[in-house]
Amino acid sequence: MMITSLPAHHKAIDITAETCPMTFVRTRLALDTMQTGEILLVRLKGADPLANVPRAAADQGHDPLDLLEQPDGSWFLVIQKG
Repeated sequence: MMITSLPAHHKAIDITAETCPMTFVRTRLALDTMQTGEILLVRLKGADPLANVPRAAADQGHDPLDLLEQPDGSWFLVIQKG
C-alpha cells in the first residue's frame, strides 16, 4: 500500500529488512551524506529499531522529529540532521 502524504524530506531510506545494528548503520550512512538541517525519512519495522534508531540518532546529535505509524505496521521516523 502506498502512503501518499509523506512528511517533507530531502532523502528517504527503507530499513524494514535490516536488523540491529545495521538499522542504525544504514541510517547513519544516509545522514552522513546530508547537510545540517536536512530531513531524513527512515522506514523501519520492529521493536528494536523503533527503540534504538531514534535514540542512536539523538546520541549522534541529530533531532528525531516524529514517528508515524503506517497501516502496514511499519513506521516512518523523521530525523533532522544536526
